[in-house]
Amino acid sequence: MARPEEIQLRGSISPTSGRLTLWWDSTWRGLDERLGLSAFSYPVPEYANRLPYLLGGITLMGFIILFATGVWLAQFYHPHPSEAHSSVVFIITQAPLGDIVRSLHYWGANIVVLTVLLHMMRIYWAASYKRPREGNWLIGVGLLAVTTGLIFTGTVLKYDQEGFEALAHNREVANLLGFLGSWFSLEFSLSVPLLTRLYIGHITILPGLFTLLILGHLFLIKYHSISPRPSDEPAAVPERMSRFTVHLRRMIGFGLLLWAGLGVLSVLAPAPLGLPAVPGEEVTKPPWMFLWLYPLENVWGVQGLFYGGLLFFALLALVPFVDRSPYRSPRRRRWLLAAGGILFLALVVLGLYAWATVPVAHLVE
Repeated sequence: MARPEEIQLRGSISPTSGRLTLWWDSTWRGLDERLGLSAFSYPVPEYANRLPYLLGGITLMGFIILFATGVWLAQFYHPHPSEAHSSVVFIITQAPLGDIVRSLHYWGANIVVLTVLLHMMRIYWAASYKRPREGNWLIGVGLLAVTTGLIFTGTVLKYDQEGFEALAHNREVANLLGFLGSWFSLEFSLSVPLLTRLYIGHITILPGLFTLLILGHLFLIKYHSISPRPSDEPAAVPERMSRFTVHLRRMIGFGLLLWAGLGVLSVLAPAPLGLPAVPGEEVTKPPWMFLWLYPLENVWGVQGLFYGGLLFFALLALVPFVDRSPYRSPRRRRWLLAAGGILFLALVVLGLYAWATVPVAHLVE
């Protein structure tokens, strides 16, 4: 004899819906038996399903579309100084879906920089870099450095005036570093142009480093679990728990919204491309994420550009070793939050100043 709840369930679900549910349950059991998908259904705090805690996953979704569009663009790009710019023009005008795919790649890179920065700001605010998560913070700094490298090399590859000038700065920094910068110099391999080697770095070396770092990042998140709330007070009630599968579904949902937004941007505002480079001229400014370095180069030349960037990453790496206190609450870490706020404000002011002023020639006399 059927139980009352079974009778109620049968009455509330249509035959079609019931068959679909049975099919899904059977399919899930089959997949789980073979792939171990239930391993993803481990407990996580319910607050981990909120948007601030999803920023890292949303960033990963952004990188997925960057890798996918990058593979497509690589089929049509010619990484030689004599052909690079014209091959980008070919992508825009003749390659199948070329303009849309390139615009997705361009806007995806810009949005990923924003989500990476927001993610790290959330980590900084919540003190999620504290013991035992110092290693994961350092991996995050490494991921930011790799992202910066991908943005820079991607800027060079289009080989318009902006890309040409970025490559010239690359050579100057290589000269500044001496032996340590030899791979980035013209003399390292006279048979292969520097542009081609930067292309190899963009599509193999940097993505390889990114993959290794992101695997380590995800492993440590699983090992240490989601970082606790930024509070030093014991919880009045036990923390409500959810499942990682719920977190994953929300991450994918926001990621799909990101993809849709990138699609709209790509249609409404296609990725720009400047005119072919004119050697001997310096008339452009760097992309917005590098603008804060521009005034430093105005004052100290290429040394200001290089050492300013190096100092920025060094300060980020030192955060968990400077803040050794056990406190996580923002109220008990005001001095550190104030220091971070001052640094952020300084970067914004420098960037706005660079944006508002006319370009200055740094390398061309």
